[in-house]
Amino acid sequence: MESRTVYYLEGDGIGPEVSAAARPVLDEAVRSAYSGEKELTWQELLAGEKAYSATGSYLPRETLNALRDDAEVALKGPLTTPVGSGFRSLNVTLRQTFDLYACIRPVRYFKGIQTPVKRPQDVDIVVFRENTEDVYAGIEWEAGSPEAKGLIEFMRERYQTDVDPESAIGIKPITEQGSKRLVRRAIRFALQQKRPSVTLMHKGNIMKFTEGAFCSWGFELAREEFGDSCVSEDEARGEGEDRILIKDRIADNMFQQVLTRPSEYSVVATTNLNGDYISDALAAQVGGLGLAPGANVGDDLAVFEATHGSVPKRAGTNSANPSSLILSGALMLEHLGWFEASAKIYRALERTIQKGRVTYDLARLMQGAETVGCKEFAELIAENMDGN
Repeated sequence: MESRTVYYLEGDGIGPEVSAAARPVLDEAVRSAYSGEKELTWQELLAGEKAYSATGSYLPRETLNALRDDAEVALKGPLTTPVGSGFRSLNVTLRQTFDLYACIRPVRYFKGIQTPVKRPQDVDIVVFRENTEDVYAGIEWEAGSPEAKGLIEFMRERYQTDVDPESAIGIKPITEQGSKRLVRRAIRFALQQKRPSVTLMHKGNIMKFTEGAFCSWGFELAREEFGDSCVSEDEARGEGEDRILIKDRIADNMFQQVLTRPSEYSVVATTNLNGDYISDALAAQVGGLGLAPGANVGDDLAVFEATHGSVPKRAGTNSANPSSLILSGALMLEHLGWFEASAKIYRALERTIQKGRVTYDLARLMQGAETVGCKEFAELIAENMDGN
């Protein structure tokens, strides 16, 4: 029997509930696909409020050591981050500590969900969002602080910039290395999955030396490393072109494009903030964040996590939708090369939705649906694993 260890972090708020619901679904998918020839072994690591209660630390050294030294993959529930004050995001800390530079968010439609758009079935887009630079670098100073005032004064004297002295200041670092490795991973994914295009999403018409550089470096990488496999829109020969098309779109235009012609986009590679916006907007087109999986991937570790927050007001109510974490687990299975098991999950989730017994967030998008709890919904997905 082939066994793979999955380290899991339950998360805060609804995290323990969706985590407990998701793990049996993943186990059932592996059992159904491989009839006992493969299995997952689960190992819990502490993080967030549970870790603080047990150890006095939100991110214990033991957790970091295990992720660094032992883990290949981890499955993580949502962790709480205070807005405006308190400790810095644990999610960001994990991504930066382990250099999980690619945030991968596939967005697809499951039949049976009623959505705000006319043709949600046209949405099948995988977003590759740079995960360590841009606003996630977290370099900023409060308005009126000595640091902000000093930097503003330095810029005024050295570079003749005109910035209000009472401004808050943030720094937006974007590097050639960070941009190219993100685009490289997106192109490799497109090649492996036989997807037709990779679109570089940016705001380079305004921020020419950061967002514009991201775009330029992306095209340079595609040309130098994938010249035989990729072609730009300007170079494309038209009908019959079998190479991956490398496009670029201005960020604001991209939001219109994915609403009006989503079928023209397959893989999107973009900077951090743009990726945060576009992945959530795409999720809204197919039913919301409850159906949106995510992965944070580096060269040595991959952490798969629900894209929604910890929703503390629903903690303990057994009402949360576990689908985001279940689908993130399906991504994890694909990362391990267990595609047969992940395919079982996609089919079982769609069957369950079509039968009309779903969690509250999906029920409000469907006519005549029956609302069930988090645990029951996951059990229904597992039961439908081998269904017709």
